[in-house]
Amino acid sequence: MEEKVKVSVRHLTKKFGDLLVLNDCSFDVLDGDLLCVVGPTGCGKTTFLNSLVNIYDITAGEILLDGQKVNTKKQSIAYIFQGDSTMPWLTVEENVSFGLNIKKLPKQLRKERVDKYLDIVGLTKYRNYYPKQLSASMLQRVSIARAFATEPELLLMDEPYGQLDIELRFKLEDELVKLQEMTKTTVIFITHNIEEAVYLGNKIMVLTNKPTTVKKTLANNLPRPRDITSPDFIALRNEVTDLIKWW
Repeated sequence: MEEKVKVSVRHLTKKFGDLLVLNDCSFDVLDGDLLCVVGPTGCGKTTFLNSLVNIYDITAGEILLDGQKVNTKKQSIAYIFQGDSTMPWLTVEENVSFGLNIKKLPKQLRKERVDKYLDIVGLTKYRNYYPKQLSASMLQRVSIARAFATEPELLLMDEPYGQLDIELRFKLEDELVKLQEMTKTTVIFITHNIEEAVYLGNKIMVLTNKPTTVKKTLANNLPRPRDITSPDFIALRNEVTDLIKWW
């Protein structure tokens, strides 16, 4: 069966004044990919995500979702930021339901979706808690549940686990993999952590330093659950490290 291109980026260029940040980037993301994007600090990874959802106007090139120009009013795109993005005045349940309310889904469907994703991320018994009553890990679970509950065509994640300790990070990475495999959602995951990219992604895209372009995209066919101590995992991690090291 022919693989479907979900996101098509062609000659993407972004300048801020005279500063060239993204320089003629072209690549495809296939439907159902979990693409991890890595590169040197400050190379423009977040600028790319913000360009994709029209937070920034691009200087040149085009970004297509299912062959159409990106329009966040018509297409279903979810975005999980680094750090806490919950709304403190809403309960866990209300936070997860927020996007569904905006979409005006029927009340029963909203309840079913919220129940389903709270259960998956292990927050059912905390549904009536407020964000200030939750740990950092739980707050990120709320954000994950809120994003997946909208059942988006595309999920963007910008270093969402960067501020968590390694044990919590691994737990949330496992939850993301479980959810992504279940829903087949296309995910673009930005990270500066090479081990995280190799652990999560079925593809790893390495960016150069500014002005940023795509250096190489690697397939990652390591079996899941992935063993970070296996020779194959270490070999791929080292390959990605060398690509970044020699920008």
